[in-house]
Amino acid sequence: MPKRKNFKSHDKPTVSIIGAGRLGTALGLALNSAGYPIVSLVARRRQRARKAARLLDVPLEVLAAEDLHRYQPSDLVLVAVPDDRIAEVAEALGRLETVTRPFVLHTSGALSSAVFANVAKKGWHTGSIHPLASVSDPVAGVEALKNAYWCIEGDAMATRLARRIVRDLGARSFSIQSKDKPLYHAAAVMTSGHVTALFDIALDMLENCGIPRRKARQILFPLLDSTAANLSRAEPEKALTGTFARGDITTLKLHLEALKAKNLEEALKVYLLLGSHSLKLARDKIPADIFAEIRKRLR
Repeated sequence: MPKRKNFKSHDKPTVSIIGAGRLGTALGLALNSAGYPIVSLVARRRQRARKAARLLDVPLEVLAAEDLHRYQPSDLVLVAVPDDRIAEVAEALGRLETVTRPFVLHTSGALSSAVFANVAKKGWHTGSIHPLASVSDPVAGVEALKNAYWCIEGDAMATRLARRIVRDLGARSFSIQSKDKPLYHAAAVMTSGHVTALFDIALDMLENCGIPRRKARQILFPLLDSTAANLSRAEPEKALTGTFARGDITTLKLHLEALKAKNLEEALKVYLLLGSHSLKLARDKIPADIFAEIRKRLR
């Protein structure tokens, strides 16, 4: 049985990162700035790993995925690959020989540490560490990671190390049950990915008003920014503004007529669906008869 590795308060575990995409590279940069020694970087293609290594600018081992068997064992392996590849990585890790009981954490929001069951049986400490941050660029992503909340789950030793990592980055963490990770991640997609999709629909609507798309982005973004600021200060029912918060039936009629006139079917479906939820949020703000009339028109 491999020996257990204990870290003193001033020790920083050595880290290997599997996955040299935007998140993996941003993680490497953030951990390096927090004093964690990055010793290995593995990517599907060696060229991709080398590119990320140049950004890190520290001496480390660079490997292609097919050469993982040559990896020099580290205290912690961070797996930052797409969800569909994590099981493949877990299988490859299970073939490695280790003399200590290493830690492995993946960065998937939807999958739990159960995906590492094979290496857990061999004595590895397993968990997941998912940042609630949108990382579209690895360098800019470092600040996003430091300002994010991180969702942590796994065995006791792995979650303890994960919390310490998040704390050392200056960020905050929380934990949920492993079974709840898919629902948690769906909430994250609602907040980020779906809001982006909603913004794109709004851009289409302004384009139909004759406004160029680039200009439409400039126009709408301050509104989105102010909405996020409102939500940071108040519950959704109090942060809600606009037509449904006021119970403005006349404006609602105009919106629906305009969407139908332009044949914006997708936008109309989204407007009706989200309008129904906005109406629920506004229930205590508007008279019962107006509430009933708006609900009828949204059906």
